[in-house]
Amino acid sequence: MGTVTTGDGTVLFYKDWGPRDGQPIVFHHGWPLSADDWDNQLLFFLSHGYRVIAHDRRGHGRSTQSATGHEMDTYADDVIALTDALDLRGAVHIGHSTGGGEVARYVARAEPGRVAKAVLVSAVPPIMLRTESNPGGLPIEVFDGFRRELAANRAQFYIDVASGPFYGFNRPGAKVSQGMIDNWWRQGMAGAANAHYECVKAFSETDFTEDLKKIEVPVLVCHGTDDQVVPYEDAGPLSAKLLKNGTLKTYDGLPHGMLTTNPDELNPDLLEFVRS
Repeated sequence: MGTVTTGDGTVLFYKDWGPRDGQPIVFHHGWPLSADDWDNQLLFFLSHGYRVIAHDRRGHGRSTQSATGHEMDTYADDVIALTDALDLRGAVHIGHSTGGGEVARYVARAEPGRVAKAVLVSAVPPIMLRTESNPGGLPIEVFDGFRRELAANRAQFYIDVASGPFYGFNRPGAKVSQGMIDNWWRQGMAGAANAHYECVKAFSETDFTEDLKKIEVPVLVCHGTDDQVVPYEDAGPLSAKLLKNGTLKTYDGLPHGMLTTNPDELNPDLLEFVRS
């Protein structure tokens, strides 16, 4: 397996498939998952000749269950360590949910030439938490509830999230996939409880407004209108407005986990943007 060791000794697991001279596409997963959440997209872009890379965030999946560093600055530093080790240039960075926040912070800090484009899918920027400057955000009680449920019975909580709002399986008439639920649970339980607990603060309270304003490269913002985890109105449209070169792609009625439930719709749009 591929690994990179960061400055504080954390070992990051990553997948790196495809031709070394192909344009690299780096995928950043959501909470509390792993690189495995991108398997569909990895295979899709691999079949089109791209070099595809996906890592497990610290405390997630097969990476070190570290005691510290579960916040966005360190997540971005870890991505810098990975891209430096692989010497990635002209890469496209695609992030889902929490991974979208990681992409925003990394791309805003990346060395010139490292990043060609970026994609934020169902992503947490600009900021999820309700504040005076973000009155449309979610109240802190929502995220306190996440932490409470995680600490009390993480295994059951992860079943509830995957079988309910994440994929929209709680909607009338939804076509429920037990495989998707089980795979979500499997990925989540492979990670560390402390990392997942602290990551709730990272994805909900981090303000990415200044990161988005700094980004110069083209960014595609994809968001579903029935996202029950990161509500559409307080995320996708606001991020697109803050970006210098942002394009908003709205998916009517699709859920937070639309990359998994509707890959036949999302993947061609991602490919078109990468090629454009």
